[in-house]
Amino acid sequence: MRLGIAQLAPAWGNKAATTAIVIEAMAQAAREGIELLAFSETFLSGYPFWVCRTNGAAYEDARQERAYAQFLEAAAEIDGPEIRAITQAAGDYGVSVYLGMNERGAKAGRGTVWCTLVTIHAQNGVLGAHRKLMPTFDERLCWGIGDARDLRTHAFGAFRVGGLNCWENWMPLNRQALYNDGEDVHISVWPGNAGVTHDLPRLVAHEGRVWSAGVCGLLKMSDVPEDFEFYKDLIAAGHDVIFSGGSMIVSPAQEIVAQVAPGESGIASYEIDLASVRRARHNFDAAGHYARPDVFQLAIQRHRAGNV
Repeated sequence: MRLGIAQLAPAWGNKAATTAIVIEAMAQAAREGIELLAFSETFLSGYPFWVCRTNGAAYEDARQERAYAQFLEAAAEIDGPEIRAITQAAGDYGVSVYLGMNERGAKAGRGTVWCTLVTIHAQNGVLGAHRKLMPTFDERLCWGIGDARDLRTHAFGAFRVGGLNCWENWMPLNRQALYNDGEDVHISVWPGNAGVTHDLPRLVAHEGRVWSAGVCGLLKMSDVPEDFEFYKDLIAAGHDVIFSGGSMIVSPAQEIVAQVAPGESGIASYEIDLASVRRARHNFDAAGHYARPDVFQLAIQRHRAGNV
């Protein structure tokens, strides 16, 4: 299977324009023979970058409230027109997608945004929407806490593929849950900047004996609309490049086999194979002969709790 990573900038806060960017990238992927394409964390409709730069914890602050309202309005719903359009494009182009998105509640929780990684199969549509289990630090000011309902792998041909959002990749039991579910390919999505990943894609490749794709995004203030609440403040403070990328695909032998250089926009890909996974598991299999289920067992609460 040819696996692709898209290091691109969204039209921040504009879900319609960003949907068009996603579909254009899928068309390019189809031309390049890519069968599975991954995008960065909350690519649709953009990472909440302002929170850590503008005293986002200010309580009942009118400007922070207006910024969140703009962020909430820009968030997409799983059954909304944006995901429907991308799902249709997946079928048209024969390109499956792992897409980071800001997910707004469709019924209950319409005032809440989750950091979600949605899995879209070219033939079978939306397979899952994994909500980030624990937003990191100041992210908790704008994202709800997720669950394990869709903490699963999915079949893409002969491969089973799983994915996690940013620093929840550092949660050992998260990773083990996917290994136990038969993961052959791991997608880790990040807002941007290779320094933030701390070489996590190579760690996962080594630990899980999997193909590991780390997808980082790009973002400059020129990608942000001027009517965003803190746009002028951030420009005046000298902010320009917010995220600079640093995406890569790593083999089960921990070799970087494809990458997009920091600061560059583009799609990279690699033809991955199951034989490499099987060879790497000769001496270690975290979910197999090295698992010791007689000593350790993992329990996962798969349900999504409702208010009623």
